[in-house]
Amino acid sequence: MNLATYWLDIIGGPVVLLLVLFSICASALVLIKLYQYWMLAPKDKVAADDLLRLFSEDNTQAVLELSENQKNGRIQLIAQAQDMIQNNGLNMDHLKTELFRRARLLLRPLQDYLRPLEIIATLAPLLGLFGTVLGMIEAFKAMEAAGSQVDPAVLSGGIWQALLTTAVGLAVAIPVTLIHGALEKRAENTAAQMENDIEFMLTHIAMKLSPSTENSLRSA
Repeated sequence: MNLATYWLDIIGGPVVLLLVLFSICASALVLIKLYQYWMLAPKDKVAADDLLRLFSEDNTQAVLELSENQKNGRIQLIAQAQDMIQNNGLNMDHLKTELFRRARLLLRPLQDYLRPLEIIATLAPLLGLFGTVLGMIEAFKAMEAAGSQVDPAVLSGGIWQALLTTAVGLAVAIPVTLIHGALEKRAENTAAQMENDIEFMLTHIAMKLSPSTENSLRSA
């Protein structure tokens, strides 16, 4: 038995080694997501709701100044909406389409790396079960080869190693599933907040427009 085979037997076989690699990859992805959320957090105590209030007060300068150098998606969306209203002269339909397009672009970073986490959470218990099946096959092959001289210690050791893969697979899958669900829910909440922000801004613009002005904008 060479050293590599010895260590594989110690840790529970190649399936457990693969599950450990899955765990390392999942941990790295979670750290990347935490860093990403830290980078996208509002800076200098600027809140998106405060910008919406300033937007409703038509305080264009304050909105643009407070949103400068901010990487938060909601804040960027409000600032971009303010800039488009001030400089581009889009009609309501085009403004709505453009705001939703930009919101999708701003949401994309929040959805990064969620799919790999989902794959790890799905595959880990399946790999654990696969390792258990392989281990049980090996244990019963050893029992068959031993004939009537079966050593219970050898048999129980093989079964223990087989069941270990299922335990490790579940240990990897359960926290990854919980974390993936939390990150996915946060992305969904941000998407809902952005949709509400867009509707709030469009409603405010529509209320400002007189019927004659709105008609002229729609015909532009």
